[in-house]
Amino acid sequence: MVTESSARPAQAGVTGAAAAGFRSGLVIAVDGPAGSGKSTAAREVAAVLGLRYLDTGSMYRALTWWLRRQNVNLADSAAVIARLDEPLITVGTDPAEPQILVDGQDVARPIRTREVSNAVSTVAAIPQVRRLLIGMQREIINEALAAGAGIVAEGRDIGTVVAPAAPVKVYLTASEHARARRRSTDLAAADPAATVSAIQREQARRDHNDAGQMAIAADAVQIDTTALGPDDVVGQIVAMARQWMAAFRG
Repeated sequence: MVTESSARPAQAGVTGAAAAGFRSGLVIAVDGPAGSGKSTAAREVAAVLGLRYLDTGSMYRALTWWLRRQNVNLADSAAVIARLDEPLITVGTDPAEPQILVDGQDVARPIRTREVSNAVSTVAAIPQVRRLLIGMQREIINEALAAGAGIVAEGRDIGTVVAPAAPVKVYLTASEHARARRRSTDLAAADPAATVSAIQREQARRDHNDAGQMAIAADAVQIDTTALGPDDVVGQIVAMARQWMAAFRG
């Protein structure tokens, strides 16, 4: 498996020499469970600050989607491991258009189905899968830093495993009902059966299965998004990043 990332130019929000210095060392880790609002927040923060964006969960989902298409038994770790070198997964890092491709095919929609959501934990729990994808994620982050671009990375273990040295870490949470309601709203048009109650049951199973990957970094700022709008969450993270920028420049 090969993972590529696409570069993106700096945007408004931080400019000039200060922006170059800011971005060159900035990794913002955004962790949290499904439905906590981390994808929306991470993308918008990256856009506001002119940083790259990495959705690590999409990588696990893309691999899971491909394995299902190949009729691989996901419960058979050996069978999964034997196929890891086959798919070419391309991850875009532009927050305005964060593409995820498998063998050149755009899979942004199919990897968000309930079928993939309910299967991805099984694949993500395999140590060899985690080692491979975490290594790729670190390469993408290091590439962004080497290019002086900086990056906002979101997932479940960014602040604890993928990028523990990230200077800005947040962990987003929300009530189980709020998380299920958001997910149900996202899926409503394509999947009428994705009711809040059904999603909440599936979410509870996934939370249980993902528990080992959901540790909260000791230095992460926890934000409960249950009663917050996206702009409120983004505003808090941007403020943290700019505070770090001020200290960095000082």
